[in-house]
Amino acid sequence: MAGVETIVSFQGDLGAPSVDHPRPDRLVSGNPERRTWNLFTDASESVFCGIWECDPGAWRVVYPPNQDEFCTLLSGRVRLTDAGGASREFGPGDAFVIPGGFEGVWETLVSLRKQYVIVSKPAVAP
Repeated sequence: MAGVETIVSFQGDLGAPSVDHPRPDRLVSGNPERRTWNLFTDASESVFCGIWECDPGAWRVVYPPNQDEFCTLLSGRVRLTDAGGASREFGPGDAFVIPGGFEGVWETLVSLRKQYVIVSKPAVAP
């Protein structure tokens, strides 16, 4: 049985993040540094939770059809534009879900920090 010692806190010293940049073939503007603290992965590796930060810039995104992401922005501002050109902006305190299969552009307008939960569902056979 799991106890309180297995509860994962998102506060305090998170350690060193993993750092990356968007793939060059997906860049739209800038070359933002992205920092990820993946703080929890479940035993089946289908749920991932943590903190993510990103500098201003934009790149094309393609979410796998079986992967949904829940985000809460802690600071900063982002604009998400879908493949059809419709866009939504989110700021501090906003929460949203990016559904599996989303294609479009992620544009960090102001350096941001978010909490995320990514859930991968089993692939459905055609």
